[in-house]
This record gives sequence, C-alpha cells and structure tokens, in this order.
Amino acid sequence: MTEPLVAPDEVLRFWLGAVPLDAQAMQAMQARWFQKDDAFDTELRRRFLPTIEAARAGRLAHWADAPEHWLALLIVLDQFPRNAYRGHPDSFASDALALKVAQDGIARGNDQRLPPLARIFCYLPLEHAEDADCQARSVALFQALCDAPDAEPKAFFEVTLDFAHKHQDVIERFGRFPHRNATLGRASTAAELAYLAQPGAGF
Repeated sequence: MTEPLVAPDEVLRFWLGAVPLDAQAMQAMQARWFQKDDAFDTELRRRFLPTIEAARAGRLAHWADAPEHWLALLIVLDQFPRNAYRGHPDSFASDALALKVAQDGIARGNDQRLPPLARIFCYLPLEHAEDADCQARSVALFQALCDAPDAEPKAFFEVTLDFAHKHQDVIERFGRFPHRNATLGRASTAAELAYLAQPGAGF
C-alpha cells in the first residue's frame, strides 16, 4: 500500500537525515544516496510514489517558493525516480522538469542559502542533462562548491567534482549517456558499445 502525498520536510528527513538540515546527519546518509539497495528502493516507493507522480505532473510547483522546499522538490524530481523506477524509462521522465526547477532556483540564489552537502542535489539535474551547456554549468557549480571553505569533508566534494567532469566528458564524446540507451530503447552506436564494454562505464 502506498502512502498519501507528503510534506517537503518528510522528503528532506528521509533523504538528508534531519530537518533543520544538519551536516552530521547528511554525512550519515551518504552511503544511501548513490548505492543500489532493493530494500531502500522499495521503502522509497511505498512512501513517496504518489508524491513523485504529483511532482512530475506539476502539482508541487509551490514547493519551489522556499529554498529548502525547492531542494525537496529537486530531490523528488531528480533523485527519487532513479530509485523508484530503477531500470525503467520513468527513472528519467522528470529530468527535464527537474532541470528547469534547478535552473530557476539557482538563478534566484536558492542554492547559496543551503549547506554545502545539500547543494549537491541542486546541481545534479544539470549533471544529468544530455546537453553540453548544462554540463559546463554543472562543472562550474561543482568546482565552486568544492572550493567553498565550508565544504567538508573535502575529499567527498572532490569526488563530486570528479563525477561532474566524467559526465561532461561522456556528453562531449557522445552527446548523450550511452548507459541509458537500453533503458530508453535507444540503439547504441558501435562507439557507444565499445565504451559500454569497458569496466566501470556508465554511472
């Protein structure tokens, strides 16, 4: 049984560990963010699937009015689908909306009102975009974040910057992310197949 729509703070507690946002709580959550965990994905679907669908339909646009709630909306649009719909085209279905919401909020300075670890999720929609300009902007934002004096632990932010560069490199080379091709039903080129055959290809 799925749950009803949730409030932004519930999204933040689930993904970032605490509200108000707390650096120590967020550090404790890092292992869950980018690892495949079937139990975690199942729990996320149970609690948040209606909220994901509402956000994708544009019914949670009002969350963008406050910086922390804007962050929650970005997480619901950009991160949650990658867990909830893992291996299905719907995992990327709200990327375009996430990108627009991210760009609008960054232009308003919302990201600068959030702690460094939380800002990662403000910039990931640009990193996920199959667009060279977005990739350049992503690298610039992650570089500035890595250079911020309060961005600790520094090694973690250096890893996020490295991943931004790697995403940019793939888009510069192929114009898209080849590891998405099978999920999206896209035919891979010979060059993409050679790339995908390499150990560690994709993200």
